[in-house]
Amino acid sequence: MPEGDTVWQAARRLHESLAGKRLTRSDFRVPKYATVDLTGRTVLSTIPRGKHLLTRFEGGVTLHTHLRMEGAWKVYGTGERWRGGPAHQIRAVLGTADRTAVGYRLQVLELLRTSEEERVVGHLGPDLLGPDWDPDRALANLLADPGRPLGEALLDQRNLAGIGNIYKSELCFLLGVTPWLPAGALSADRAERLPVLAKQLLEANRDRPVRQTTGVHRHDLFVYGRAPRPCLRCRTPVRVADQGDGTQERPTYWCPACQPGPAPAPGSPQRWRDRYPRRTA
Repeated sequence: MPEGDTVWQAARRLHESLAGKRLTRSDFRVPKYATVDLTGRTVLSTIPRGKHLLTRFEGGVTLHTHLRMEGAWKVYGTGERWRGGPAHQIRAVLGTADRTAVGYRLQVLELLRTSEEERVVGHLGPDLLGPDWDPDRALANLLADPGRPLGEALLDQRNLAGIGNIYKSELCFLLGVTPWLPAGALSADRAERLPVLAKQLLEANRDRPVRQTTGVHRHDLFVYGRAPRPCLRCRTPVRVADQGDGTQERPTYWCPACQPGPAPAPGSPQRWRDRYPRRTA
């Protein structure tokens, strides 16, 4: 799924293109809302909430969308050719006099009363890029289940909202711990740094076209996607393995030298090496 900074960028694009304008076109290409027409309503705003997007219209109506793995919102000018994918992948079209927003492959799309938004986002923890950010509450949420692997806890949007698989791996590297370390085993100084560092990373990247965590232009990321190339710090081959609760496994990257601690046996990442073939350093 997208990281919080990606969703923040999508919300900004939609807001800057549509907010304050009256809809001249409204087309929802899902059976449940096929007959709904919002033409004539003014778009009030689009805001991100973790990895969710909330587009609000006059009359107290909100469009809730989630990009999941493959979804995207594209914005086009008048007469511009739509290039986000084939027409059968379009799920929503919102047009004004000079801009058209097209939602492709949106796996979550629902209309609800604006007063009921908490029904779809109320379960989320503090938003790293939102006005409700609270580092103390986020940390307390992460440590509430001390035996849970840190990587899994970071991806749980009920703890804190906005971290995806990339930031999970990069955060653990920067903290010098493996994603399989039980959350409760974090040292006090690392636990204190974690929410601050997470917010810094997302804020630094929300305006960038290419995500970067290293501060070095030649290399964008420390470990994510780098297996089995050498670690940028110590030259030990970066490793990759599945991590999850059994219902959803995610490829997780780490350096076994810079991040000592619990980790899968060396043989377990093989299927991910097949998917991510060896590249030169």
